[in-house]
Amino acid sequence: MLTAEVLDAIGGLTAHVKSYATTLPSIVHLKVVPSGVKPSEEAMDSYEVIVTRTQRQSAGTPYRGLNDSLVCSLEAFEQGNLIGTVQALLIVIDQLERMQRDQEIEVGRADEKRLTEYRAALRKVLPGNQPELAETGRGS
Repeated sequence: MLTAEVLDAIGGLTAHVKSYATTLPSIVHLKVVPSGVKPSEEAMDSYEVIVTRTQRQSAGTPYRGLNDSLVCSLEAFEQGNLIGTVQALLIVIDQLERMQRDQEIEVGRADEKRLTEYRAALRKVLPGNQPELAETGRGS
């Protein structure tokens, strides 16, 4: 398994997260739990296929250490837990960067750029990262 293949998987998972995030209400009051808003069966199946394929292909490679975080992201995605899904995928990106720093894997410039783009895309999905809300709550 190559770094580019792992990044392809992360890119696919990120696309599913972004798509799911668009189906959620923009504001959820603390007393309301959006338990009825989950990804579609098709999205969950596709997400699971990506995770399973990555697990299978990473066996015996340095990337096998990513499997626990990928499974956590899948479980969170299936429950409709957007924050948990994003956090697990950000952990995967952190692990890849650590592996690169420790020279366990090689990451080219193009792949570094992809890691940065995926991190930024995932952070944008998190609540509180909407520019239109930047001025709210400052007591002005």
